[in-house]
Amino acid sequence: MMTSSELIKKIKRIEIRSRRLSQQIFAGEYHSAFKGRGMAFSEVRTYTYGDDVRFIDWNVTARFHQPYVKIFEEERELTVMLVIDTSTSTLFGTHNMRKTDMITELAAVLSFSAINNNDKVGVIFYSDKIEKFIPPKKGKTHILRIISELLNIKSHQGTTDTAMALQYLTSAIKKRCTTFVISDFLDTDFELALRIANNKHDISAIQIRDKGEYYLPDIGYMKLQDNETGKVVIANTSDKQFQRRYTQWWMENEQTTNDIFCHTGVDMLKIYTDEDYIPKLREFFKKRS
Repeated sequence: MMTSSELIKKIKRIEIRSRRLSQQIFAGEYHSAFKGRGMAFSEVRTYTYGDDVRFIDWNVTARFHQPYVKIFEEERELTVMLVIDTSTSTLFGTHNMRKTDMITELAAVLSFSAINNNDKVGVIFYSDKIEKFIPPKKGKTHILRIISELLNIKSHQGTTDTAMALQYLTSAIKKRCTTFVISDFLDTDFELALRIANNKHDISAIQIRDKGEYYLPDIGYMKLQDNETGKVVIANTSDKQFQRRYTQWWMENEQTTNDIFCHTGVDMLKIYTDEDYIPKLREFFKKRS
């Protein structure tokens, strides 16, 4: 646990960097990527040439015997929810940054982007249970509280349960919102929960991985511990067959995760701890525009 002075200094550094990055990444992209998706029904009017046929109101059309289309107006504000994995697997990192550090910075950037557009932001922290729920609110003070919680929340030993977190989101947030699920997604049994949540909300996933996870160093016998379960085994890391099985598990896990997002139609961005995520984020949101 950091001291109060250390926490304040770190919050300030993250605030300064996140504000700059949110302006750099989301100058225009945030509004076009998300604001256009938050539409509220306003009225109907008669169809005119060039109107989108997907918006024809067939009930009104049948009643008046001529085509009518629904008119929508852009909602003035959005609710942005961050669903953040705090399980112990996020403590891993072989380069300059752990996965949890990357998650914290991304969450801060997204939060400042939201308040800069006058949107509400809320957070669900989860591991194999809901660790904390911060209801959505506006304002800088609220964002600084979120950053403080990100920096201070302890990673909890236990398996990642993304399905449980998504079920909680679906029940806790009644109004349609824009949701970012930020995790390493080591669990692979959340497809149904994701499908249900995505029918109600506009969900994007950001997967944080470290390239060192995929391969074992060739250093002979060593003790290996599963951060999620705490299980410890002694393994010969110089055994080529063991190395192949280890890497194969990671490749299969990654393929299964990719398939889940593909099947559910949820946009997913993969970011590694050793790379510059700014160009990837910018491209990700441009594609959503």
